[in-house]
Amino acid sequence: RSRSRSHERRKDRTRSRERYRSRSRSRDRRGIRNLGGRPRSGRGAGAFLRKPYWDLSRLEPFRKNFYTPHLDVEDRSRSEIENWLHDKDITLKGRDVPRPVWSFEEAGFSDTVLRMLRKLGFKEPTAIQGQGWPIALSGRDMVGIAQTGSGKTLSYILPAVVHIHAQEPIRRGDGPIALVLAPTRELAQQIQEVANDVTDDISHAAVFGGAPKSLQARELKRGVEIVIATPGRLLDFLESREVDLKRCTYLVLDEADRMLDMGFEPQIRKIIEQIRPDRQVLMWSATWPKEVQNMAEDFLRDYIQVNVGSLQLSANHNILQIVDVCQEYEKEQKLASLLKEIMSEKENKTIIFIETKRRVDEITRRILREGYDAVCIHGDKKQSEREYVLKDFRNGRSPILVATDVAARGL
Repeated sequence: RSRSRSHERRKDRTRSRERYRSRSRSRDRRGIRNLGGRPRSGRGAGAFLRKPYWDLSRLEPFRKNFYTPHLDVEDRSRSEIENWLHDKDITLKGRDVPRPVWSFEEAGFSDTVLRMLRKLGFKEPTAIQGQGWPIALSGRDMVGIAQTGSGKTLSYILPAVVHIHAQEPIRRGDGPIALVLAPTRELAQQIQEVANDVTDDISHAAVFGGAPKSLQARELKRGVEIVIATPGRLLDFLESREVDLKRCTYLVLDEADRMLDMGFEPQIRKIIEQIRPDRQVLMWSATWPKEVQNMAEDFLRDYIQVNVGSLQLSANHNILQIVDVCQEYEKEQKLASLLKEIMSEKENKTIIFIETKRRVDEITRRILREGYDAVCIHGDKKQSEREYVLKDFRNGRSPILVATDVAARGL
């Protein structure tokens, strides 16, 4: 009898497991157990947004050409300009390209902006700024192809400030005049920091996932002149009508190639539908693949293309790269030796990328036991923790950052 009862219990457990598996498979088919976020059978972001009907004859006119060439710029010979473009490795494509500027004064910025640039330690425009500012300030659409660290953020933020000052002041509840789309929250925060540095009379807000919606919504409802956003979070606010883009006349797509790589093209198209068609558009990218070219053809009009360096993605030649091929068991000892060497130097900030979150925690503990200050960052960390860790690393309090590839975005 005992064996019989035991057999019945096993049969009951088997039937229970089969019923659970059946329910799980059913949930998968209905799109409920989808760990990727939205249900598979559900609509994508922005599905409920309607495309506005834009009647250009009824739209409020706006000014976007503010550029008057400086006398020094006009006095330069064609050969001087060609030599400058050659030295800066710049190639241009488009009609009626404005001449480049060689100093901040030549760009025609206000005294306030010039003082801020000097205070921040900038001595002269970078290549992309020197050629990009005259184009942006002329109200032309443009594509800028330049590697990270070339100064592209100031290339579009300062013209945005000039553009905003020329428009009607925004009122509470108005959407932004300038919109910057970026692929990641880290980049959005970096852009906002640059905006903070060079604007003292322009309101701006950054909206991105991984942070409370309520605080971001409150900022938007007050009315801001610049919105820096990741596509997904902005679409959420557009759908909930907490922001609209009727006042938007200046659009920036930063790291366009990266946004397309991350699958944001449908969201970008939905967002651009909400912006008046006579807007000014500036697209920035590190590479120029076919997908980015197609997007430029769809959304930009009579644009000028500025390439700094090669159109092909390549390693940064200003960085010495050393590859040490070794066995797995040798890595920790080699890392310890490297850290001992690096930490004895004055400039010793170090980032260590590791594949898994568990190994990041293990290696960080080992480094701390060795007596070095180290912090770590990975996907399990909250947004507030990530910001705290990056702040510690940035200001040098913790010179060693151990991370998964989540930290590569925006660093």
